[in-house]
Order: sequence, then C-alpha cells, then structure tokens
Amino acid sequence: MNLGRFVTRSAHYWGDLPAAEDRHRSVTYKQLDERSSRLANALLGLGLERGDRVAMYSVNRSELVEVEVALYKAGLVKAPMNARLSVDEAIHVLDDAQARVLIVGPEHAEAVLDHRNQLPCVEHVVVIGAASGAGYEQLVETGAAQSPDISMDADEPAVLHYTSGSSGRLKAAIQTVGNRMALIRKSLIMSDNPAAGEERVGHVGPVTHASGMQIMPVLYNGGCNYLIDHFDVESLLATVEERRLSRFFAVPTMIYRILDSPASNKHDLSSLTRLAYGAAPMAPPRLREAIDRFGPIFTQGYGAGETTSTVTTLSAQDHIRGLEAKPELLASCGRPYFESEVIVADDDGNAVPDGEMGEILVRGPDVMKGYWRAPDLTDEVMTNGWYHTGDMARRDDEGFFYIVDRKKDMIVSGGFNVYPAEVEAVLFKHPDVSECCVIGAPDKEWGEKVVAFVVARPGVQIREDDLKAYCAKYLAGFKKPRDVQFVDELPKNPNGKVARRLVRDRFWKNEQRQV
Repeated sequence: MNLGRFVTRSAHYWGDLPAAEDRHRSVTYKQLDERSSRLANALLGLGLERGDRVAMYSVNRSELVEVEVALYKAGLVKAPMNARLSVDEAIHVLDDAQARVLIVGPEHAEAVLDHRNQLPCVEHVVVIGAASGAGYEQLVETGAAQSPDISMDADEPAVLHYTSGSSGRLKAAIQTVGNRMALIRKSLIMSDNPAAGEERVGHVGPVTHASGMQIMPVLYNGGCNYLIDHFDVESLLATVEERRLSRFFAVPTMIYRILDSPASNKHDLSSLTRLAYGAAPMAPPRLREAIDRFGPIFTQGYGAGETTSTVTTLSAQDHIRGLEAKPELLASCGRPYFESEVIVADDDGNAVPDGEMGEILVRGPDVMKGYWRAPDLTDEVMTNGWYHTGDMARRDDEGFFYIVDRKKDMIVSGGFNVYPAEVEAVLFKHPDVSECCVIGAPDKEWGEKVVAFVVARPGVQIREDDLKAYCAKYLAGFKKPRDVQFVDELPKNPNGKVARRLVRDRFWKNEQRQV
C-alpha cells in the first residue's frame, strides 16, 4: 500500500494536465510525479528511514503538494504546521513530533534559522526558494527520478495532524495510511465525477489542515490543486474569476466576510459549481443570504482531524430542501455517509433515541489510531473503537444530525444548562450582527452568566439594550445574554475559526473574576 502510486498512475493518464498551481508556478502531473520521486529519494538519502517525521512550515504553495506526495512514496510521516503558528509554537510541535527534517517557506526561514539551536531533533532545515545551500530545489535535484515506492501497512502512521483543541494542550491525531486511503474513498464517493482537467480546486484555508485533505482525491481524479497563500476577499474572488476555479472550501467566517464585502458583486463567479464549508456551524440566516448571492452550490461537511475529515455531509440538495420545505435542515450538519458510523450516545456510550441529546461518537476506517505520544489523551476519547467527539447533538427521524454545542462549552447558570451555540443562533438572526461568540463568565449569584461578544455588520451600530430585548423574544430568561460587548473582531485560531477559549482569555485575563 502506497498512496504515491496514485500520482504515478495519474501522470501516466494525464501527464500534461496541471496538477498543482499557485500564483508563481504550475506543475503538470508528469512533473509532479518526477519531482516528488526525486524529493522522496533525496530525503531517504539524508539518512531518513521509514516512519521518520518530516515537518512543513509554510503558507500555501504548490511545493507542499510535491512534499506530500514525496513523503507517501518514501514511507515518511508528514507533520504539517499551520503557517500562522509563532516560531515558539512551531518549535514545540517540532520537538513533540521529533521531526528530523523541516521544510520551511521563505516567510519563516529567517526566524527558524535564528532559533536553530532550539531544534536539537531537526537534522536538516530545507528552505523553499533558497538561492543556494540547503535549499528545496537543490535537494530535489539530488534525488533519482524513480519512485522508491516503499510499501506501507494500513496501520502505519502517515500524518500527524496537530491541534490544540478546546483544552489548549497540544496534541496530534495519528492518521494512518489506512485512514488516508479511507479519506480518498469517501471523497470520491461524494465527488461530482468531473472529467480529468475540469476540476480546479482552490485551497484557501491552510493545506496543513482540512483543505489539504482534498489534495490526494483531486490528484486521483486528474484535477488541479490551486493553492492560495492568504485569505483576502478581493484577491480570492479575482482568482476564482481569472483561474476559473470550480470549488473551494471555507470556514464560515470567510463566507461572512465575502458576503459583507462589495467585491462579492464585482466578479464573474460562474465557474463555481460547489462551495463547501465546515470546521464550524454556519448561522442559518447568513447561509440563506449566501445561497441567495451565489446560488444553490453550498455543501457542508462535519468531521475532525481525528476522523480524517468529513463523516457527515449536508448536500446541495439538502440545502435546497431546507430553503423550500424543511428550514431546520439549514442548521443541520447532515447525515453520515459511506463507511463512517456515527451515533448520538449517552455518557455510557449507548445510543439514545432520535430527538434526544447526546454526544456524537464516530467509528470506522477513517478514525485515527490515537494521539501521538499521548496515551492518556487517547484513553479520554477512544472507547472500543468509538471516537468521542465532545460535540453534543441530536438526530432526527430522517438521520440528520444537529449539533447543539461543545460538551465542555456548556454554561451552567442558576442550575440551568445553557449552550452557547443556542444563544449565538438567535444573535445571528439579527440583521445587523455579522459575527458573535457567547461565553460563560463567573457570577456570584448565578454561578455563571451569559456574555455575548458581537461584531456588527459594516456601517451599522447596535445598542446593547436592543439586542438583549431581541434575544428575550426567542430565549428563556436564563439563556439570554446578561452582558453584550461590541468588538471590532473576534480572535480566530490558525484555521480561521472563532476561538472561544481565546475570547475568554482575551477579554477576561485582566479582570478580577476569571473565566
């Protein structure tokens, strides 16, 4: 088993078609196959052995596609790092992964080299774009053009998917070769099955995370991966028009910014056949607005690094049905598909009846092997093959899942449970609210009180009393916000999701009462 063989086959089928592009360069399938083989052999030539870790620390660029394929071919383990991590955070990941090689983009190269003495495990730092010395191109040129084609077992690690999660503790989901094979299978079962050369997928979010999990399925089908190095609304929409991108993946915050920008009406976006969103729920009122603006091309996926991407999907047809006949569907994360088993369970792991609240559990060939070097964390979330997501949800009688909130984010006010997502859903209905985040703050009388942080839409002002009165129309008294704070922006994690823990830290760290 070796995932790199798919790229060699694709090069045989569609050698001259573009496989990976960015604003600087384009790489055909023939070139990708040869260059990834050369890189794979060059890395093995440095003394690396099957199972060794190679880290990547770069903004999105086409070279990262070459690196991914090369590591598969060489039987090495990819340890990707989000480019938005600080150097100190990156050093922490490198130490945890025990990475022997670091491939770094030019934007981080100087800082990494300045901290070289803090990287005892890293034997080689390879700089993309270096004119000489230990540069990426120089390394590629040293390797033989024939793939090493290292045979791998299904349970061997392929990727260390790092996340700090809601706890703040660094951890990496071990995605095995078998997990990544399952990812390809489930991605293809969802595919619109375009002809080779027709699919041009824009990678807007970091390919170190959710967006990057689509690289191999695209290569399997003869499509092109177009890597975008930063998110800017005007630049993104201009790229969609110029490069005729057929789809891209975005977190809801990105879509909200597109909707709030006048640039969304300036470009020809007719090439888009699908706009997928995920990583966080999307507010139904804003989703309706997005469908009105761009058409019925939206799909949603729910999953995690621990499940090697999506395990439930809300299709474009489901979205249309939600608009026309079943509005509650727009708040759903969809239904399980293909090999993934998904249930709503009680605290003992037993499935609960439809309509009742419980935790989402997932089992299947796409569920991680465990957390890297953290058996205690693995034991917390894995039971008899089931991964405990920490997401609280209910399932309806048609099999659609509705996430209510994170289990650990629940607020207890006056003895009553309040789920922040439930309050946020009401806030998002207000026509002047662009983004919001609800947290629990200490309260001497109630234990915790509900506090909302709100970003208003551009050019409008909202009064706190008006927003509280609006919430009172839709929420029980103990659920409505006691305080509303208006902010220019909400802190995001490196993937663009609103970081609830950082909201707490940022807004309460200097207060006498701490969240």
